[in-house]
Amino acid sequence: MSTPPGSLHLLRDAVRSRRLSVTRLVSASIERLECAGELNVLAARNFDDALRCAADMDREGDLAGALCGVPALVKDLEDVAGLATRKGSLALRDAPPAPADAVVPGRLRQAGAVVVGKSTLPEFAIEGYTANLLTGVTRNPWDLAYSPGGSSGGSAAALSAGLVAVATATDGGGSVRIPASLCGLVGLKPTNGTIGRWPAHDWIDYSTDGPLATSCEDLRLLLDVTRGRVDGDPTSPSRQGVNWVGYDGAPVRLIAAERTSALGALDPSVAASLRDGVAALAERLGARAEWMAPHEFFRDGDPDLDWFPVTSAEHVASLGREWVLDHFDQFHPATREFLSAGLSVTLDDYLAARRRRFHYVRRIDELLGESGLLVTPSVAAPGWLADGRMTDDSEVHGLAPEVYSTAVQNVTGNPAITIPWGRLPNGLPFGLQVTAPHFHDYRLIDIAALMERTHPWPRTAPGYEPLETVLDLV
Repeated sequence: MSTPPGSLHLLRDAVRSRRLSVTRLVSASIERLECAGELNVLAARNFDDALRCAADMDREGDLAGALCGVPALVKDLEDVAGLATRKGSLALRDAPPAPADAVVPGRLRQAGAVVVGKSTLPEFAIEGYTANLLTGVTRNPWDLAYSPGGSSGGSAAALSAGLVAVATATDGGGSVRIPASLCGLVGLKPTNGTIGRWPAHDWIDYSTDGPLATSCEDLRLLLDVTRGRVDGDPTSPSRQGVNWVGYDGAPVRLIAAERTSALGALDPSVAASLRDGVAALAERLGARAEWMAPHEFFRDGDPDLDWFPVTSAEHVASLGREWVLDHFDQFHPATREFLSAGLSVTLDDYLAARRRRFHYVRRIDELLGESGLLVTPSVAAPGWLADGRMTDDSEVHGLAPEVYSTAVQNVTGNPAITIPWGRLPNGLPFGLQVTAPHFHDYRLIDIAALMERTHPWPRTAPGYEPLETVLDLV
């Protein structure tokens, strides 16, 4: 069973064959963005510049790029030349325009993508829900009461609603995989270094760019376009590259777990979806799932718990301790909570957590070997409200550790993919998370594609249409 072409391929090919002008494509995306105010995915508009760029492409006729003419949103954590990078913060509302593109926006534009704007995020990309004091609350197209997740929530919501064909994402603790799960997308956190990083991220060793898409075919194309070495990134592969591993049908060891840390039982609906998804994946791969309990993973510390002091301390250091203190009253409550913790982390505690990271990497390396896969939920809760509350009668603050299931891969650097797997009883999508050995990024996409062929997922949330449908290309 084959899958229909992804949006990126359909739109790109229509532009290349001149069945569709870049101007018409970009105009359609802008119109849909303007009409989707209920989602609140735009942190900044770049409409005039995008239309000028589209007109130039149509006039000059250079349509050879892998993403020629495709409209894109860039997460407002990443620089786009000429646009301010405000990171969802009131404290940066007067930030000057960026002088140059960041790595991924630059590679997308070199491939012919047209940037139509910046997408929303939680302040400084800290939280798992997308709301801040600068741009407000972003909502999930599957149900407006719920969050699309975070921190790449604006990008995920825009893709799931068919507003653009490309929307960038980053992942320092699950920020690709969480919104992919909650918005019904496929999303990859690559092996650290696969997409070269410059300058150093706020969370030095944990953060990476990663692609989000509505189909595996599109995800593969985005990784092809954005991967590659950057001078200055010590985790980037050598100029000779790496031996990228795909799935060749060979036997695999399939390890499944509700959690990799002892953070309590899963919500019953999440646990049931996980079990069903693991069974389907095991059948598709011809493997037998080995279930492990949380306490069997790590005996010298807990990567989920160590993630917090490392990232909070590094974020304070990145912003500058004095700057944080000077602007503290302008921050969102969740940001204040996170940075307050970072301000109090001692050097000894920080270094101890960094040192334990080596034990965590070794443990996952030993478990996976060269053929192993680890299957867990991408999100350990059935979603949360758009403003970050778990229920209507709870208070707004940072999400509790027990809702997360994504930090260990950032700590160890392993690639991990979210594969859409049905819907939860509340109507939100559920995503399986599959983790592989280092640099098995394409193997994960191949495996997700196997699942997509036999268990296809909707290309958009109910009530929304893909751009290619709106433009009568299918």
